[in-house]
Amino acid sequence: MPLQGEYAPPPNVDWIRDQVETWSRTGGREGTRHAQTGLPVVIVINRGARSGKLHRTPLMRVEHDGVYLAVGSRGGAPQNPRWVGNIRADDHVEVWDGTERGDYFAREIHGDERAQWWERAVAAYPPYAEYQTRTDRLIPLFVLEPQT
Repeated sequence: MPLQGEYAPPPNVDWIRDQVETWSRTGGREGTRHAQTGLPVVIVINRGARSGKLHRTPLMRVEHDGVYLAVGSRGGAPQNPRWVGNIRADDHVEVWDGTERGDYFAREIHGDERAQWWERAVAAYPPYAEYQTRTDRLIPLFVLEPQT
């Protein structure tokens, strides 16, 4: 069942706000590429752990056999993006991939599974490798598996 509730406004970062607003306005027919790189993105919707409001976050599109990956890189910043804590608190997310939408369970991955997905992430968006060198934290990875 799609997430229900009030949406929080997009963050006050121009490219993120523009991406989410374009995507929402066109039902995913536009806004499907990262504004700066032109690479494909998906929108991941999660519930805020404190506010309970729904957040829309554009993330690089990393997909394999119908399963997506959410990479908590934040450009290699020392802290995780806020959505990481939200997903750890509530594993139900919605993924918008173009005009397709679906409900998914998020699961943080480790070990060999993480290594395999990390390779896929770097193949889809090579800057992830550099981002990991910028921070002491291990960038968290979440597989997003379809709810059945």
